[in-house]
Amino acid sequence: QVHVVESGGGLVQAGGSLRLSCLASGSIVSIHAMGWYRQVPGKQRELVASITSGGSTNYANSVKGRFTISRDNTKNSAYLQMASLKPEDTAVYSCNAEVTTRYWSRLAYWGQGTQVTVSS
Repeated sequence: QVHVVESGGGLVQAGGSLRLSCLASGSIVSIHAMGWYRQVPGKQRELVASITSGGSTNYANSVKGRFTISRDNTKNSAYLQMASLKPEDTAVYSCNAEVTTRYWSRLAYWGQGTQVTVSS
């Protein structure tokens, strides 16, 4: 079994910063892409940023230049540094990890999510 846990959400004023962390644990052989997604009530979940095992990154246009995704493969972790936050960034942020398990299956695992609220 694989578990993905996010941390670091909270309440911040517009213009402020937050750093989210994502830790994957369990029967992991390797982690391929990791990504941060967000969702607000009544809307579809959207990709915020993703990073491959080699470090290639991809960002939603709405966060380019403000958010930075990174990962530490030795810790099975990914991070999302968010700066210049806007009220429209308010959402539940979830981490996704594409994992090859010790049973040689390759699956995507989700965390429970962490709330980010940006006040104006």
